[in-house]
Amino acid sequence: MSAATKTHQLIEIEWPEFGWAERPPAVEASELEGRLKALRAAMVSEGLTHVVVYADREHFANLAYLTNFDPRFEEAILILAEDGKPLIVVGNECEGYLGVSPLHAEDKLRVERFQPFSLLNQPRSSSRKMRDIFASEGIDQGSRVGCIGWKYFADSEHPDGAHAIDLPSYLVDTLRDLCGRVAVVNATALMMHPGYGLRAQCSASEIAYFEYTNVLASEGMKHMLFGLRPGMTDNELAGLCGYSGEPLSCHMTLVTEANRDLGLSGPVGAHIPLGSPLATNIAYWGSNICRAGWVARSAQDLVPAARDYVEAFAGPYFEVMAEWFGLLKIGTPGGKLAALIAEKLPFERFRIFLNPGHLIHLDEWLSSPIYARSDVPLRSGMAIQVDVIPSSPVYFSTRMEDGIALADARLRRSLQTLYPACYARCQKRRAFMIDVLGIDLPEEVLPLCNVPTIVAPFFLRPNQIFAVG
Repeated sequence: MSAATKTHQLIEIEWPEFGWAERPPAVEASELEGRLKALRAAMVSEGLTHVVVYADREHFANLAYLTNFDPRFEEAILILAEDGKPLIVVGNECEGYLGVSPLHAEDKLRVERFQPFSLLNQPRSSSRKMRDIFASEGIDQGSRVGCIGWKYFADSEHPDGAHAIDLPSYLVDTLRDLCGRVAVVNATALMMHPGYGLRAQCSASEIAYFEYTNVLASEGMKHMLFGLRPGMTDNELAGLCGYSGEPLSCHMTLVTEANRDLGLSGPVGAHIPLGSPLATNIAYWGSNICRAGWVARSAQDLVPAARDYVEAFAGPYFEVMAEWFGLLKIGTPGGKLAALIAEKLPFERFRIFLNPGHLIHLDEWLSSPIYARSDVPLRSGMAIQVDVIPSSPVYFSTRMEDGIALADARLRRSLQTLYPACYARCQKRRAFMIDVLGIDLPEEVLPLCNVPTIVAPFFLRPNQIFAVG
């Protein structure tokens, strides 16, 4: 690794205004049909006759990607054979929500109600058994079925990773009874693998939607940081985010001195004192904006041991993250980004435990090409979460957790043609990061949020932010 060529500095600026994003039109049936066609092609290449895609309230993203339908309250499955209309199977309450899917609206998706998917003690008397549903879709002793849940497993994680399946047992047992244990396999990688999973490479419409949610979340973060005052409660601070009603991909966290050791905690009703640490996030589908720092105006508001926070911790982090951005070129193996962080932000000092960056989609964490010795290359269409999380018992943390997309010239042209306002905002953010913050940004990087890489170490002085030069 070459030494960093730029060092951190603190500059005073007015935060730039990039404009609000309008909610883009819903995905069209034709795009969903293309996604189903791609899954069928992947299915056939793996020697599968069927795939069963499972979803519930938390693990909704694969089904939503394929149909634009996400189950509320209940479970649901999609059964896809080699040809013909797919079948979606839902519980009592989800039937009335199926109109959210353009495929359903255009009669390109068959529907069956399976009442055991419904909540306990709801009506159960007017649906077939799951075995009969599977059998009527042609699943039998001659079938090979791929199950798509939300995790796949290497043999290092499970003695038989190919047959380790994270769908509910009553579904998997029924499939195995129909076609044998060996013929029922985990096919989740077809959707979620960072190198070849279908959701690891986004279209222009997906990027436009993710930009919309990144703008919502980042404007909420801006309101919180500029509205922060010592003595207010953490619930009052959270209320400043301006929650819009868009679905969340994870629970909002808000950590101060009162719950400092509970990293995923939300507000607990505590008053926020001067000199408290603060970390908080807002995560809509396709976005997660997080910042971490101190409720302070300067280092003098911190405990004595942490008063070199900028020089010893947050500043070096910003320097290395500027280098990290410079590696975001299509074709770069993910292991190269991981190696940079491991070398220049050593664990014993910065304690970065999770992957230094990952893919984001409708769900907050899809998978990641960025891990030690990864040879998975960065690809056009990847939506990447700038999620490099340092921690310290003395310095707490710092963060520039935003969303970006990688787009080659063809995808950029498509985005510019179909979503010109979105593309223009991305270009303005690029200019800000390059010209004001000093970050050397490859041409394929499209920043999606309205606080792109803006890091204020002291939240009571938010106009003082990091740059490199």
